[in-house]
Amino acid sequence: MGLPRTSRNTVPNESWRGRDLAKLPAVPHPVMKLYKSFGFEAAHYLPNVPIGHKCGRIHGHSFRCEIEVTGPVDPATGWVMDFADIKKAFRPLEEALDHRFLNEDVPDLPNPTSEEICKWIWDRLKPSLPLLTGVILHETCTARSEYRG
Repeated sequence: MGLPRTSRNTVPNESWRGRDLAKLPAVPHPVMKLYKSFGFEAAHYLPNVPIGHKCGRIHGHSFRCEIEVTGPVDPATGWVMDFADIKKAFRPLEEALDHRFLNEDVPDLPNPTSEEICKWIWDRLKPSLPLLTGVILHETCTARSEYRG
């Protein structure tokens, strides 16, 4: 027949009935994951595949990259961090990758597999985005890789 009537400062169950909430132990703010997606177009070939493998030829992808950050929700703002800060941190990487021939135009990426691109993004993003917990790179709509440091 419903919850028992209680004052605003008590918990309506048997174990805490009548106790003042101010005397309960502090509950930490929830930890949340945020995801911000970015897209870039790029061409590449994979130099280390067997002879005749289709990925050994120059081809391109419409990559989709998801940046994952994890942290506590700030009680003052109600968020983990501003999505605009993730966008700002990723912008130089997007400029370096978008409409590029990855094998030649991107330093330190001679074998641009999805796995290597994920790690390349992580290595450059982590210093400016300390809450970074994952880089997820979609090479196609059915193929992706993830790097979690």
